[in-house]
Amino acid sequence: MSILEDARELAAQGPLCDPCLGRVFADRSHGLTNAERGRSLRVAAALEDDEEPEDVAREDCWVCEGECARFDEWAERCAAAVEDVEFDTYQVGTRAPPLVEENEILLREGAGLPEDAGELFKSEFNREVGKRFGRLTETTVEFGRPDVQFLLDIDADEVEVEVNSAFVYGRYRKLERDIPQTEWPCNKCHGSGYLGKQPCDKCDGTGYMYQESVEGLTAPVVTDVMDGTDAKFHGAGREDVDARMLGTGRPFVVEVMEPRRRHVDVERLEGDVNAFAEGKVEVEGLRLAEYDMVERVKELNASKRYRAEVAFGDDVSESELADALAELDGATIEQYTPNRVDHRRAALTRTRDVFEATGEWQDERHATVEIHGAGGLYIKELVSGDEGRTNPSLAGVLGVGAEVTALDVTGVYGVDEEFEDEEFFRD
Repeated sequence: MSILEDARELAAQGPLCDPCLGRVFADRSHGLTNAERGRSLRVAAALEDDEEPEDVAREDCWVCEGECARFDEWAERCAAAVEDVEFDTYQVGTRAPPLVEENEILLREGAGLPEDAGELFKSEFNREVGKRFGRLTETTVEFGRPDVQFLLDIDADEVEVEVNSAFVYGRYRKLERDIPQTEWPCNKCHGSGYLGKQPCDKCDGTGYMYQESVEGLTAPVVTDVMDGTDAKFHGAGREDVDARMLGTGRPFVVEVMEPRRRHVDVERLEGDVNAFAEGKVEVEGLRLAEYDMVERVKELNASKRYRAEVAFGDDVSESELADALAELDGATIEQYTPNRVDHRRAALTRTRDVFEATGEWQDERHATVEIHGAGGLYIKELVSGDEGRTNPSLAGVLGVGAEVTALDVTGVYGVDEEFEDEEFFRD
């Protein structure tokens, strides 16, 4: 049959609105709305039959049961649902009523057309409500990860809203020791602060092994400024609790859940965080980031530079230290899972490279060494040998005991590219 004959067969089954008629031919003549297609087919058929074109009110349609008359209403409801939320992008989804979906099938079967002819009711609903919402709010549809997402549950007559996370990137320096990167719940009371009805004696009832963390000194400020409900802290690796993070700082992302503000002054935010941290932690280079910056921070191949204060178990001369460091410079290190982390890391041998090893001899029992190595290189074990689990090691090459007494991370660098790629920022 011709397209006009198909249109007549469809319209003959009962009152059919223009959008529902045109939707069956959605793959024809791009650039038209389904309502325009439906009306054009109705008019063309009437011209050929020399009749008045039928007018069917959308509210009277047996297929959509009048829902195609509510595009504007649903768009306005979506706008009202996020009137106090800042956002730039959106996406609309629809949960179509089962009866409408069944009517769609019956409509096509009645005209002898394939069940999947044209497009689905919910696809048109998404698009038509979305277009109207975009005009109302002057925002842009985004089919990847938008700032806000709507689910129109037509049967329940509800608009479900999801406000997606916002992301702030930066680098932090940890200027004091004994501060973990993230909050560390007490392993005795499991973070509750109580053992039975009594305060936990290990954490003094606080629920935490350490009362402060980089996360705790930064994320709450970001969450408050962006008016979010919660936050997650994502770091490019982490330093030991007793190590400082100096120099370039360590890349991180604070993910803010359900933010009501996205258009924040990051320079002012940086100042707020640093004031709150009171010199224990400081951040710099804060920028609004895309969601995939989290994966970049956690997965980008990075190298680290360390400075370690070392104590020797026996006398070491300046020349012996220089020779040992020269042997480690450029070496490939095999490290079996260190004793101190084997309770939380898989037991296996990891191979890591030392890119540079230098040092300054202080006296026969003390030195400062600087190591630039691949990510994942355990520096304390590179110095001590960890009872033979790291090879070669400074202690092994010297033939004397060696121990790190103070450790600082002084640089975190992307190996093949820098972390700060403009593609991953929003501002």
